Amino acid sequence: MGSWAKLKSSSWAYHTAVLSLYGFFAYCRVAEPFLTPYLMGPNKNISGEVVTNYLFPIWTYSKLACLFPVFLLTDFLRHKPLVVVQGLFLVTNYVLLCFAPGLLAMVFLQVNYAVVTSTEVAYLSYIYSVIPIENYQRATGYVRSAMLVGYTFGASLAQVLVSVAELDLFYLNAITLGTVSMALLISFWLPMPQRGLFFKGKKDAAVGSSSHQTGPLGADMPEEAVMDKEEVGSRKERMELDGGGAGYEQIFNYVQLMWDHIEPSATSSIYNGAVEAACSLVGAVAAFSVGHLKVTWAVWGELALGLFSAVATGAVFLMALTSSIWACYAGYVIFKSCYMLLITITTFQIASNLSMECYALAFGINTFVAILLQTIITLVVVDEATLGLDIVTQFIIYGSYYAFISVLFLIRGTYTACTNQRNPELTQSKEHESGGDVISVERF
Repeated sequence: MGSWAKLKSSSWAYHTAVLSLYGFFAYCRVAEPFLTPYLMGPNKNISGEVVTNYLFPIWTYSKLACLFPVFLLTDFLRHKPLVVVQGLFLVTNYVLLCFAPGLLAMVFLQVNYAVVTSTEVAYLSYIYSVIPIENYQRATGYVRSAMLVGYTFGASLAQVLVSVAELDLFYLNAITLGTVSMALLISFWLPMPQRGLFFKGKKDAAVGSSSHQTGPLGADMPEEAVMDKEEVGSRKERMELDGGGAGYEQIFNYVQLMWDHIEPSATSSIYNGAVEAACSLVGAVAAFSVGHLKVTWAVWGELALGLFSAVATGAVFLMALTSSIWACYAGYVIFKSCYMLLITITTFQIASNLSMECYALAFGINTFVAILLQTIITLVVVDEATLGLDIVTQFIIYGSYYAFISVLFLIRGTYTACTNQRNPELTQSKEHESGGDVISVERF
C-alpha cells in the first residue's frame, strides 16, 4: 500500500504506469490476427468479396469522418474523456463480434471500430499534457513498449489457442472482450490533465507564449528560426509519413484476405497470430538497431527512405504474386519491418525540428492526410461501387504505389547525397544545425 502511495505521489510515474497498463490491455487484442477468418467462417458466414469490397471500405470512410472532430475534442476535453470513449467502443466492438448476428451488425462494427482507431490520437498524446518535459522520453518509451508487449502477447496467445488448443475463433473474441473491458476500467484511473496543448487558460497561454519554442523535441531558438526550420526540415519527411502510412493501412487491413486467398482458413492451418507476433518483434529490433546508427540524416535520410521503400515494394509484390503462404508471410514480415524503420526515421526527423505543440499538430495533420489518401485509394480500387478489384490486383496496385514513392525518394536522396559529397561544407553545416541527427533510442 505504501509503495502504491509513493508511486501516486510521483506524478509522472503514476501517469505513465496507468497509461502503460491501459495500453497493454487495450492492445492485447487476441482475436485481431484472426478477424477475417472469423468473419468469413461459420460464426458470421460473410463472403470474402463482401468483406473486401463492402465492409472494410466502410471503416476507412468512417475514420475519415471521425478523425478531425476527434482531434479537436481530444485537446478541448483534455484527453481523458476520449481515452475512456476508446475503451468503451473497444468493449462495444467485441460485444458485436461475439453476439451480434447479421451483415448490418458488421456494418455498424466498422463504424464502431473507426471511433476506436480515431481516438488513438487521444491515447498517444495524453502523456504530453500530464508529465514534465524532462520525463517525456522515458515515459514515451514505457507507453510504447506496453503497447508492443500487449499486441505481441495477444497475437502469440491467439496462435497457441488456435494451433495447440484448437479453440474456436469465437472464444478468441470472448477473451479479447475481457482484456478490453479491463482497459476500460483502467481508463477511469487516469488523472484529468490540467490543460490541453492548444486549448489553454489565460495563465497557461501566457506561459506557453513565452516558451513554446522550447520542448523535448527541439532546442531553444528564435520564433522565426523555429518556423523556418520546421517548414524546411520536416516537409519532406511528412510526405513520406503520409504516403507510407496510407499504403501501410491498406496492406494491414487487407493482408488477412490475401492469406485466405492463398491458403483458405476453412481448409488449412493458419498462423496469422505467429506472423503478427514475429512482425512486432522483428520490427522493434530493426527500429532499435537504427536507433544506434550515427548518421547525418539531413544528408542520407531521403536515400535511406527510398531504399527502405524499395525493399517494402519488393515485399508487397512478393505477397501479391506468390502462391506460397510462407513466402507471403515472409513478405509481410519484411514489409512491416521496413515500415517501422521508415516511421522511426521520419518521426525523428519531424520531431527533432518541431516544438511540442507543433509536433502534436503535425501528428494530427499527418494522420488526417494519410487517412485521406487511404480513402481515395479505397474509393477507387476497393469499393464495389467503383472498380471493386480482387485482392491480388489490389496488392499489385499497392506495390506500384510504394514503387512510385521509392523512386521519388531514391532520386531526391541520390541528388541530396551527391550534392553534399561535392560540398563538404554544406554537410558540416547540416550536422551543426541538426546536432548530428543521431537517432538515439532514449531521445526517440
